[in-house]
Amino acid sequence: MPVTVEVLAAAGLALWVYLLFGRGAFWLCRECDNWSSSPVANWPAVAAIVPARNEAGLIAASIGSLARQDYKGGWSIILVDDESSDDTVAIAQGAVPEGCKERLRVVTSRALASGWTGKLWALKQGIDVALATEPRPEYLLLTDADILHPTDSVSRLVQHAEQLRLVLVSLMVKLHCRSLAERANVPAFIFFFQMLYPFRWVNRPSSSVAAAAGGCMLVRTEAIAKAGGIEAIRAALIDDCALARVLKQQGPIWLALTARVSSMREYPKLAAIRTMIARSAYAQLRYSLFLLAATLAGMLFTFVVPVLMALFGNGVPRALGLLTWSIMAVAFQPILRFYRLSPLWGFALPAIALEYLMFTLDSAYAYARGRGGAWKGRVQAKVSES
Repeated sequence: MPVTVEVLAAAGLALWVYLLFGRGAFWLCRECDNWSSSPVANWPAVAAIVPARNEAGLIAASIGSLARQDYKGGWSIILVDDESSDDTVAIAQGAVPEGCKERLRVVTSRALASGWTGKLWALKQGIDVALATEPRPEYLLLTDADILHPTDSVSRLVQHAEQLRLVLVSLMVKLHCRSLAERANVPAFIFFFQMLYPFRWVNRPSSSVAAAAGGCMLVRTEAIAKAGGIEAIRAALIDDCALARVLKQQGPIWLALTARVSSMREYPKLAAIRTMIARSAYAQLRYSLFLLAATLAGMLFTFVVPVLMALFGNGVPRALGLLTWSIMAVAFQPILRFYRLSPLWGFALPAIALEYLMFTLDSAYAYARGRGGAWKGRVQAKVSES
């Protein structure tokens, strides 16, 4: 084998050694919501903001779980109906138990304003209503219409925020993972997200890395006001990470995995997974052809080249390729255990990465066709330029 092939194989191994030991130990999945909760002397008022657009199939369980919170402070739920054409509102209202009806308020979204993405426009209207309500909430729980919360969810989030004086507590909720498409792709989605934004670095005030998971974000009201309000990120397609960036300038933030809070949204077929990822993949690359090319080269070198070495190489390159492939499989094990999947999925990580690479190309192609960021009938990529 030429020396250049041996060097290439060695470089691939060195990269994975760095990922294992030099990138915040992201793959170990140690940042979880297993914190011990300290008592809160005066429970602050909290308002949940739930944007919903045609969520009739999921909204009952989601709103019902929020209505049944055992939170001891002021607690309200604001459902923002984002131009739904189904029975989302009626179903949500019917899901609130008797005796808790006053907790839910429905806001009908106005027509989408220019320069805003749909979700952020809905959140803005919900936040405006929340801040005009007495008692004025000290925290806002920004959560999605497919999220199922245990009864102590809000209490634990507030306790953690109060104890560490956090401006943002976000949980990467446990995603639905039963279909073959979900088992093949959901753990990898979390793995790649952690690789991009190591949670340990996110939670370190001295680090510039900031990220959040949009399904569950508890935000300190004062901090979001100082950051310029939700208007500061109004055109962001990846709104959760954009919000985390502006809030980390105001104080410490926290991001963790959770098995307690979960998403009910199902992805039964690969096409649904593709749509979910392709919606924002090119936005993550700032719509840059250069970053797209660099990402393609990096993903191929990181995940595919070692496997090619292992399968078709000889001597040292083949040995290094097999070792690198084995390291990948080992690194994938913690998130596979989190989702209770077979460890054999670890050896499929290179193929899954190649699949994600195709989703990213699909995202760039959709953007080139003027369909970037398409979601429930809206095209939202770079809306600030529309």
